[in-house]
Order: sequence, then structure tokens, then C-alpha cells
Amino acid sequence: MGHCDWALSNDKMRSYHDNEWGVPVHDDRQMFEHLTLECLQCGLSWGLMMKKREIFRQCFDNFEYDKIAAYGEEDVQRILNTEGMLRSERKVRAVINNARCYQEIRAEFGSFCDYLWGYTDRKTVLYDGHAEGRIPVSNGLSDKISRDLKKRGFKFVGAVTVYSHLQACGIINDHASDCPCYMRINGTNSTVKMKPDREVV
Repeated sequence: MGHCDWALSNDKMRSYHDNEWGVPVHDDRQMFEHLTLECLQCGLSWGLMMKKREIFRQCFDNFEYDKIAAYGEEDVQRILNTEGMLRSERKVRAVINNARCYQEIRAEFGSFCDYLWGYTDRKTVLYDGHAEGRIPVSNGLSDKISRDLKKRGFKFVGAVTVYSHLQACGIINDHASDCPCYMRINGTNSTVKMKPDREVV
């Protein structure tokens, strides 16, 4: 039985891989948590995100976006002074900003999940070659979504970050073909096969 190599480094990473990564998300709180973790990860390792995840949940009210959107300056300082928290004021402020932008998308589309899944007609994308390891760091889909999110005011949502988010929330299934998660996800969700639009070098 195969496994995606990156998931084997420690128990937290393996649990995240086995139970969350690539599983389609249709809950807005969970979607905001995934997106926020990707934004906080910029320039850092994913292993560090898993290590600090409970600290993030403590700092950001379990990623309840409505509560975060109401944060003020005292909350910024509270978060930055939390033991073990990342000391990036720019990222903390970005999370608060993104929660407010998230609310605006929910008001327009009914939910952020409806907005994001609308890009693929609510189907998980299977790109030719990705299951064999030919995975780009970004592609045309993540470029398009990144541009729209930036236009709507989101921060730390470059095309690479967005691509990672699409993998995490199940819009793109990039598990290896011999990973048990690959077929499990495909067997329980609507999928669409597509040609890759970016070469992997």
C-alpha cells in the first residue's frame, strides 16, 4: 500500500495527510482554517504549521471568521504576545483582513465554499500526470483564483499558496496514485479529468 512521501515525516503530518489533505471541504469554518494555515505558512514549513496548529486555533477563536473579523488592536497584540505564536504582525493582520473579505464573499455567494467550488462546477479535478508525481507549484486555476481573491482584498494569497489550498480542501486531488487516499476520495466525490496547463521542470 503506497503513501505520499511528504506525509511520512512525523505523526502529525501523517494524520493530516490521512484524514484531511485532499478531502473535499464544504464547511466554511473548516475552509477558512485551511486557507488561513496556507497563508500563515508562506515562507515557512508545513511541518511547523502542524506543530503550531493548536496555538493558531487558540489565537484565532478556532478560526471562527465572524469573530476574527471583529478583532481590534488589542487582539493583534494578544495574538502576538501568545507563547509559541508566529511573530509576524503582517500575517496576523492579514488573517483579520481575510476574515472580513471572507464575510463579503459569503454575502455575495451564500458561502465561501460555493464561491470556490464554483470554479470547478463542484467537482474534484484530476490532472493528468499529477498522480504520478508531475505536480506544479501553481497552475492556471490557482492563478485565476489568486487574482480574484487579491482583487477582493485578500492578503497572502499568491498563486502558489492558492494551489496548495486547492490541494488541501479537495478541489484538486494530488495524492499519489498508489496512495489509498487517492481512490478513496475519487470514489466518494464527483471528479473531472483535465489536462495540465503548466509544465513541471
